[in-house]
Amino acid sequence: MTCKHFGSCGSCGLYALSYEEQLKQKETRVSGLLAPFFSENLEVFDSPDSHYRARSEFRIWHEGDRCDYAMGNATKDGAINIEECPKVIESIEKRMWALLEKINASQEVLKKKLFAVEFLATTTDECLITMLYHRKLDDTWSREAKLLEGELNCKVMGRSRKQKVILSDEFVTEKLDIDGKTFTYVQYESGFTQPNPVVNVKMIEWAITQAKKVGYGDFLESYCGLGNFTLPLSHYFDKVLATEISKRSIHAALENCSLNDIHNITFARLASEEMTEALSGVRAFERLKDIDLNAYDFSTVLVDPPRAGLDEGTIELISNIENIIYISCNPKTLARDLETLTQTHEVREAAMYDQFPHTEHVESGVFLVKR
Repeated sequence: MTCKHFGSCGSCGLYALSYEEQLKQKETRVSGLLAPFFSENLEVFDSPDSHYRARSEFRIWHEGDRCDYAMGNATKDGAINIEECPKVIESIEKRMWALLEKINASQEVLKKKLFAVEFLATTTDECLITMLYHRKLDDTWSREAKLLEGELNCKVMGRSRKQKVILSDEFVTEKLDIDGKTFTYVQYESGFTQPNPVVNVKMIEWAITQAKKVGYGDFLESYCGLGNFTLPLSHYFDKVLATEISKRSIHAALENCSLNDIHNITFARLASEEMTEALSGVRAFERLKDIDLNAYDFSTVLVDPPRAGLDEGTIELISNIENIIYISCNPKTLARDLETLTQTHEVREAAMYDQFPHTEHVESGVFLVKR
């Protein structure tokens, strides 16, 4: 990928290396962190070099009557204006510049106190544009924004302090082909979604490969989000219990279960620590009154924690489960957690997924089996 803003906008930083060199550098780093626990070769999943990111946010910089996209390292004079962004997928790229033209062509309705624009898109060419303002939005704005929906063939939302204006929908619908099946995911504007759909499919299929090695029992998942891993993996287990703290994500997960005609998953709104307390019998939750936790015989657990990694209680809980699939967005905390987990389990497989090309960030995964 070539971009005139490499190294200046703060979004993509590894501009001095070819993509192949970047990938090798990440592989070396992750392999080194996992070396005390895994001596085999790391499985590496690459990304498209450009047009890989399905969600993105741009600041809006005002200069006189003109608006421009801006990102990253703000200078004392303002911001780094963006004239191109080859990392976003085509369904964003073909709309973002047309949107900017429409904003600049409007009198004041679309541009007044506009401070950011967020894009959420799919591989099936759906796109939701959220325009963020430092002012209350009125009917005049809604009429102008509704015209944008037709002109750009997209969905448009407006947000300001304590205000959300939905003109049609607040979600996009993604369809991903995973392990020979097509899965439908409703992705909401304010919910978490995996940013790189191509690598996301590779991550899910890697997890499926591990699940197929088990082939029995029930499945537990923590940090399940909208069901990204849950739905495909549910086909390889009897019953599934998936937990997530976000109400919006649980709502989306239930909707996605219905869309995919999946009936063996139960979702519970619990934080990771609460899940540990519930399954350990330390604490009863009203939210679980209709769920018989004793009915589950978990053979496998999948965890996909935030960058901070797993808390001690969750590590203790999953240490009692035969098989662990650990997806990590921070290989340093993964290595830290493996110091404890490998006291009871051994790492059988390890992988690296390049969700964020041209940056230092990298995702990794391990499959552990009880000793």
